[in-house]
Amino acid sequence: MSEALMKAALCRRYGPPEVFETGEAPRPAPRDDEILVRIHASAVTASDTYIRGFKLPLKVHIPLRLAMGIFRPRKVVQGIVFSGVVESAGPKTQRFSLGDEVYGMTGFHLGCYAEYVCSKDADSPRRGCIAAKPKSLTHEEATAAAYGGLLALGVIERGNPRPGNAVFVYGASGTTGTIAVPYLAQLGTEVTAACSEENRDFVASLGAAKTLNYADEASVNLLEDYDLVLDCVGKHKSSPLREELNRRYGEAILSIDDGSMQLLSPRLDRIRTTVDDGGLRPTVDRVFPLEEIGTAHAYVETLHKRGGVAIRMIDG
Repeated sequence: MSEALMKAALCRRYGPPEVFETGEAPRPAPRDDEILVRIHASAVTASDTYIRGFKLPLKVHIPLRLAMGIFRPRKVVQGIVFSGVVESAGPKTQRFSLGDEVYGMTGFHLGCYAEYVCSKDADSPRRGCIAAKPKSLTHEEATAAAYGGLLALGVIERGNPRPGNAVFVYGASGTTGTIAVPYLAQLGTEVTAACSEENRDFVASLGAAKTLNYADEASVNLLEDYDLVLDCVGKHKSSPLREELNRRYGEAILSIDDGSMQLLSPRLDRIRTTVDDGGLRPTVDRVFPLEEIGTAHAYVETLHKRGGVAIRMIDG
């Protein structure tokens, strides 16, 4: 019997976005404790671009190289975010049934730039998390909710903001920031958000009371006192405004680079409730077909996106 195949984006070497090619890969078969998901949408995240190009901080470069492939990717099919429909479930699974809409992340298991992916029914540090998809979202929006939502929830929970707190969000127009800003506004905090000049009106529409252009040196003089400073873009992004925040708040800044993301299904459930019951809606900037995965990666690396960038596997 011939091996079942599926359409996938293949990455056989580390490098620029052009390393991707569209082809076929073996279709995964779920184990007894796994769920097979027919992927409707995936995403291109900053994490994906780092993995593809292996542009990682020195402190994690060697251990991750050993884990993910020293000379070339051990996992040819990359991608860490998925949203889709349960195709089948192993006999030891309990949470989902055929036809359920689900979303989640695969962690270092990767495999989401393809038509199918397997996910464990129970949470696993290496295999990620899975939960019922928010009913009010498209599959493309669900990918932004999973990635940006888990990161945003991580830094916000660590800060434990209270109504009336003054909160500064650096990197407010990215996948994480576009969820953090409205979530913080719903909590009753006063949000000051840093973004590019062209995104100030957009970020204000998300709930920011004040906006600053991070590229304008004059913005440094507009900084006030804040109860909480959140970095929603990563420590490697620098500007005069960021440097001043570092000087004033130092280690008190809560960053998505500090291990904020916890791949736990109950957290995805909490995001779903916040979305469906609270009206929070993630932002998706652009949607690309799988055949344009390289173009999508190149676009994310321009650092000019608003919210998330999705890969559509199936229409609808």
